Amino acid sequence: MCGIIGIIGQEDVTPTIYEALKRLEYRGYDSAGIATILDNKIDRCRSQGKLVNLEAELKRTPLKGNIGIGHTRWATHGAPTQQNAHPHKADSVMVVHNGIIENYLELKNTLKAKGFDFQTETDTEVIAHLFSYHLAEHASEVDSIKIAARKTFAMLEGAYAIALLIENEDRMMIAARKGSPLVIGHGDNEMFVGSDAFSLAPMTNRITYLEDGDWAILTDTSLDIFEADGQPVKRPMQVKDASASLVDKGQHRHFMAKEIFEQPEVISHTFAHYVNANEATVHIPEFDFDTSEIKRIVLIACGSAYYAAMTGRYWLETLAGISTDIDIASEFRYRDVAMDEGTLAVFVSQSGETADTLAALKACKARNVKTLAIVNAPDSSMQREADVTLPTFAGPEIGVASTKAFICQLAVLFCFALALGKARVGKEGENELVKALLTLPRLMGEALKLEANIEQIATRLSKQENAIFIGRGLMSPLALEGALKLKEISYIHAEGFAAGELKHGSIALIEDNMPVITIAPKDAMYPKTISNMQEVIARQGDVILLTENPDKTDTDNITDVIYLPEINALLSPILYTIPLQLLAYHTAVAKGTDVDQPRNLAKSVTVE
Repeated sequence: MCGIIGIIGQEDVTPTIYEALKRLEYRGYDSAGIATILDNKIDRCRSQGKLVNLEAELKRTPLKGNIGIGHTRWATHGAPTQQNAHPHKADSVMVVHNGIIENYLELKNTLKAKGFDFQTETDTEVIAHLFSYHLAEHASEVDSIKIAARKTFAMLEGAYAIALLIENEDRMMIAARKGSPLVIGHGDNEMFVGSDAFSLAPMTNRITYLEDGDWAILTDTSLDIFEADGQPVKRPMQVKDASASLVDKGQHRHFMAKEIFEQPEVISHTFAHYVNANEATVHIPEFDFDTSEIKRIVLIACGSAYYAAMTGRYWLETLAGISTDIDIASEFRYRDVAMDEGTLAVFVSQSGETADTLAALKACKARNVKTLAIVNAPDSSMQREADVTLPTFAGPEIGVASTKAFICQLAVLFCFALALGKARVGKEGENELVKALLTLPRLMGEALKLEANIEQIATRLSKQENAIFIGRGLMSPLALEGALKLKEISYIHAEGFAAGELKHGSIALIEDNMPVITIAPKDAMYPKTISNMQEVIARQGDVILLTENPDKTDTDNITDVIYLPEINALLSPILYTIPLQLLAYHTAVAKGTDVDQPRNLAKSVTVE
């Protein structure tokens, strides 16, 4: 997970930037770099690998200057080489960037046609050239830098956090964010930029959080923030407790809210590990066995991870054409399950320490079954036990109810299924699905903007004692996950059903004002889901519909509708997770429950 540091200081900033980058190492990275301005000239130092390599480079070629930017990079576009490491330069502009620029190729081709020469494989270099282009185009105007910033950021599609230096401007820095977090730190005649408050903790405890779409111009004594359209805006400064910054809630009331809003960023980091954005392909680590020999997969998990695995079963069967079973870990090892040489056992866990899942893994190992673990904790027991590990890169998750870990599990399961099914879907099909994958951070950002509407719905839901979630196909597991989220943090009794199963008994529960959350993207199952929803309406159920495209939705007798952006149907579970999380969160807040530490629950279940 990439990290950004920027400092406008009074002394040489390189040592301070380096120490701040070390505080960002927990986010994960594969290259690093620093750039400074000295005597109106920009210089930089970059290295592949860990920060000790950058330290060695800095000893060989020291960087001086009172203003600088630093970066730790997870490779997305382009291999993790020194050349592709940040910061990136174009003429007088130097930039560091977190996130994915979705339209980078279109912008790159346009800039190449204008004579710009690219030196790297990254999407980030486009930002530097684009800013340089606008800066030159408006060089004669008084506000040339402000104009260049507004025009550049308006042309970028995707998710990003950016810090930018301009040669000859040795007391100025540009910052911008959309989808990826970025904070501004205030010092005494000094200013700071960081990916989070923890990275800035030793330097300042006075923090301003940029809102989505904001960009800013910093000097050592001033901070001017602008909305996307260039209109000035004020954002409050907060005083943070430096000792608590590692587990800082940021501008959010609860860790769960913070982690919900981190999802566009963390899913980008997960894709960085499994997706080659330049070639629009997926890849997984080398197995010590031939994956073509896999004839059957058994997915084993508990709780939210089990529902992620249920979704993964659909993808594995559809994309890879592999017979796939699923089992609850606490039940699996007490059954005499037939598993032959062609079976792969896949274990899904946030902590990698879940007792039931770990015991099931060990049971499979004892029977010489090939094992694969999908985990968020890099040094967990499951990683050590499994033959192969696919990490999820969600970062630390503090809230007990899983949010970003769950969504990254979905992302990894999809990439795994697509990687196994390359021959089945063909190169064109793979390219199309990977391009759709890379739009997810932006679309998730759009879904997060629905929060105010969802909060109003949640306020009404908080007055209920029961709720039902329904969906079909890929949405069936998500109905179960939505119900779990609501019950575990709001304590409202909730159940999830495959919508077609309602009439086989559960429809007896439907009565006047019973909340029924209906998950119905415009996929092949949409007409059938809507028919099941009409059965609820006929019995005076209180329907909350999640769907897309309001022009083609019949909303008669539906209490509330939440419209999501259109997305490739296979990826809809990832996007539709967000409104369900927000609905559960705001319902719990309205009820006044302990959102982050709900009663009777633990983050890592390490007992049977």
